[in-house]
Amino acid sequence: MAAREHIEVVMRRVRREEFLPGDVKRHAGMDSALPIGFGQTNSQPTTVADMMELLDVPAGARVLDVGSGSGWSTAILAELVGPGGQVHGVELVPELVERGRANLEGFDVPWAEIHQAEPEALGLPGLAPFDRILVSAMADSLPDELIAQLAPGGIMVAPADGEMYRVRKGRGAGAEGIAITAHGAYRFVPLL
Repeated sequence: MAAREHIEVVMRRVRREEFLPGDVKRHAGMDSALPIGFGQTNSQPTTVADMMELLDVPAGARVLDVGSGSGWSTAILAELVGPGGQVHGVELVPELVERGRANLEGFDVPWAEIHQAEPEALGLPGLAPFDRILVSAMADSLPDELIAQLAPGGIMVAPADGEMYRVRKGRGAGAEGIAITAHGAYRFVPLL
């Protein structure tokens, strides 16, 4: 099965409506970002599929999900890595951390968890390195703090300044080991 087909199968299994607030659930089938409260959104399904395809998540990977929101992307990533992997979601809004954790409980993915973001820290540097990092909020530029949390050979997919980027860290040390490609214009809530 092709990567995109596999992602779409997983996204159908991890039903979006399970991660939306009650009054928004009826819009789950729309291909648009939907509000989940606190100024945050649940990204549109085609954008999520695009990002997952760029991320190229292998089974058994250690993944960081920055801006996990309602937990939908965390659950999708958990299905992609399988029980041999780990997924660490991180969210700034305490109410969304609790909601995301509750939403994850509805799925049998004990290898995935959502953490409360630490003040003044981006990502989860204490748990780094990660094989894959997904960022679901827009920064002004690619965050060096997250690139530093990538394992050698790791990939980060992140929007910055209106564009979607794929960052691949080389197996060697140093900035020369970083390859960055742009993948089109996207809109997201700001990375806080």
